[in-house]
Amino acid sequence: MNATASAGKGAATRELILDHAFALARAEGLEGLSIGALAAAVGMSKSGVFAHFGSREELQLAVLDAGARRFVDRVLKPALRTPRGLPRLRAIVARWFEWSREYQSGCVLLSAASEYDGRDGALREGVVRQQAGWRDELRKAVLQAVEEGHLRADLDADQFAFEIYALMLGLHHDAGLFGFDDASRRAAAAFERLWQGWRP
Repeated sequence: MNATASAGKGAATRELILDHAFALARAEGLEGLSIGALAAAVGMSKSGVFAHFGSREELQLAVLDAGARRFVDRVLKPALRTPRGLPRLRAIVARWFEWSREYQSGCVLLSAASEYDGRDGALREGVVRQQAGWRDELRKAVLQAVEEGHLRADLDADQFAFEIYALMLGLHHDAGLFGFDDASRRAAAAFERLWQGWRP
């Protein structure tokens, strides 16, 4: 087997491990990731799993990054094909609703925010960096809506992004406890009231 084929096989194995690790983290959180359970799920030895990641923390960081990539692919990228301004902002929120429906029983990104908000270390730094990056994407979309004249010029984009984020946290929370349909109806009504209140 040549080096290229070997590298390709190694990358495929790593992705297989990450897929299983992501599924386990949805149910147990990143702190609940067990190398033993993961190795059994993919039919490998523990040392075989460690060979791809080096440590449990590196595996957790890789799962966090994989979750972020999935989120961007499902939420942000499709929305960016929508015209700038309010249509794009609304598309981002709509896609986020779809993500919430699929992951109401376990969103790795939000559970990680809860798991590491009071800790120090690389995982907390990764969560903060990730969440700040997403908040910045929301802020950009809000500013574009202001630039396009769809929202008032005196709008505080950081505050608006915070309020959208808070609505989505409420949606995730209530969807898991009380069911997605009622939670999404209330969150959608709150978002409509939010942006309508800032129309020029």
